[in-house]
Amino acid sequence: MTRKIFIFEILSIAAVLATTVVVYRRLPGRIPVHWDIHGRADGFGPPSEMFLIGPGLMAGMMLLTWLLPWLSPKRFDVEAFQSTYRQLMAIVFCLCVYAYGVTLWAALSHPIDPGRAICGGLSIFIALMGNLMGKVRRNFFIGVRTPWTLASERVWNATHRFAGRAMVAAGLLGLVFTIVGPYMGAVWLLLAASAASIVYSLVYYKQLERRGELGDRLTRG
Repeated sequence: MTRKIFIFEILSIAAVLATTVVVYRRLPGRIPVHWDIHGRADGFGPPSEMFLIGPGLMAGMMLLTWLLPWLSPKRFDVEAFQSTYRQLMAIVFCLCVYAYGVTLWAALSHPIDPGRAICGGLSIFIALMGNLMGKVRRNFFIGVRTPWTLASERVWNATHRFAGRAMVAAGLLGLVFTIVGPYMGAVWLLLAASAASIVYSLVYYKQLERRGELGDRLTRG
């Protein structure tokens, strides 16, 4: 984790913690923490849960960012794409901040459509992550981790270039759906991009297998 990202995340956690403390007395006895596909709250919790889904979750993301390089086995470590890894984890961290902001705004009874807000934000973050997917190298934690991508570096790289384009397209189209149409369309687009990437990895692997071009199996040193 770079110094700038570290400072940004520490300051973000401190700001979210301070905000939660300041508004805590204004929170109702039960706060919405989950919404159904129609944007109706169907899950509630005590006000203290805001500390968990806000600064708690953000601190957990910071810890995970530190741990994954250590947890990664040799030949599959995230250090192979260190800069991209840091950017991706920072994007996920920002998504946590955004989701917390939406939840807190709704808990304070301000006018908002939480489902639309979450889908719109998720679409933006997915597009940003898709822009980096082509730079992700083979590992066990991030990316399209199917048996076929993990078995072949060539399949991994091709699949992630495809997944990157699919994620950017799904994210941008999902944002349009969120703004002018049924926002659940954004979720289906993101699921379709994921499914298409998985299928692509299988099809491309089998093509290489038939042609005898799989030259980087896991059994090789």
